[in-house]
Amino acid sequence: MWYTSIVYLLGGMFVGVEKVSSYDVLNAFFDEGSFMETDAYLKGDSGEAEAVTGYGTVDGVNVYAFAQNVDTCGGAMSKAQSKKITKLYDLALKTGAPVIGFYHSVGGRLEQKYELLSAYGDILRKSSKLSGIVPQISVVLGSCVGTSALIAAAADYIIMEKDATLSVDTVGENASAQDNLSNGNVSFICEGYEACVDKAKALLGYFPANNLEPAPAFESVPPYAEPDKLPKFFADEGSLLCVGGGYGEPVCTAFGRVNGYPVGIIVTKGGVISADSAKKMAKHVRFCDAFSLPLITIVDAEKFESLGDASKLISAYADATAPKIAVIAGTAVGAVYIALAGSTSGADLVYAMPDAVVSPIAPKAAAFILDSSIADAPVAEQDEKAMAYVKANLSAVKAAEDGYIDDIVDTESIRDRIVGAIEILLSKRVSTLPKKHSTKV
Repeated sequence: MWYTSIVYLLGGMFVGVEKVSSYDVLNAFFDEGSFMETDAYLKGDSGEAEAVTGYGTVDGVNVYAFAQNVDTCGGAMSKAQSKKITKLYDLALKTGAPVIGFYHSVGGRLEQKYELLSAYGDILRKSSKLSGIVPQISVVLGSCVGTSALIAAAADYIIMEKDATLSVDTVGENASAQDNLSNGNVSFICEGYEACVDKAKALLGYFPANNLEPAPAFESVPPYAEPDKLPKFFADEGSLLCVGGGYGEPVCTAFGRVNGYPVGIIVTKGGVISADSAKKMAKHVRFCDAFSLPLITIVDAEKFESLGDASKLISAYADATAPKIAVIAGTAVGAVYIALAGSTSGADLVYAMPDAVVSPIAPKAAAFILDSSIADAPVAEQDEKAMAYVKANLSAVKAAEDGYIDDIVDTESIRDRIVGAIEILLSKRVSTLPKKHSTKV
């Protein structure tokens, strides 16, 4: 039919993308022998289904998944495909299990017209309703453009094959994996479908099945033998998984395990927290809070770049009721301290490294304002006197003496402190006033 030529014209845009059977993908994803197909006999107008849906276990945990079948009408969306996928979402809602979608489609069955639009809308609505109830991961293995891209983006995290394309624009501009990583749409880029499947399985290992269950605890592993960054002093060796590298840097958002417990980690790395960094942090905070993952924030920054995005980040921290632990590793100045480690953030426990500084404004400026004798000293001596003032009056020890920091820790003691904090905070309960949602999103 005439629409078929359009489908394959679109498909020709994506040369270099590996075509793989949906059954091969799902069998690689699920534990051996555990995959059970749903709606196996449901067919579309062409006599075949454009997607395979089902459930099984991943490392022993129940999971739902669907995979578009590019070998059947190019995996094009249809009312039949929508019916299969929305049923899967309904089952996930009833049973509280994660949903993983594998995308490789050249578009939609245009001959279905309004039914096609309704099919897209049904999936988007179901996915949105599941947000925050069960984890959702999208894996883009080939072309995913137009409304299909919106559906993929409705998930919590997107994994993308390096040659795949993802764009709400059907022309496919700025659709490459690297483009999407740079603008924050995608969390991981992998080479080959097997690597994408492995990454999805690894990511699932940090999450609970749903928002009412605890995250899976693993056997404790000692920290990294050769730590080169602060999180490696307290995280179990081999457990750190950076999310969204390439966007919002130098801030790092990650998942890890501490004494076997899955946690979320945010690391600020000095200077200014950019607009993209604040967005990246806020998303991580909200995801960790939705699934009650303890959140560890490493604070070292002086200011925010964007007022609006800083406000949204502050709201994310303030709304979060999951366990929150802050570690001031460098400088925490003004609004940054308030947002990430102060009363506004609602941090349950705040620690600081011995050389940390807490100041209402830039430390050197604060020294000149609060001690007028510094400005009267010879210019050659002013910096030294300012630093001496900061060390004596704006240090972590001084903040601890005033009750704003719970303890001073070093690289040798930080793991014990964080392990103890997590264990006591796992039973945290917070009552909040009823409301639909925050308006700061």
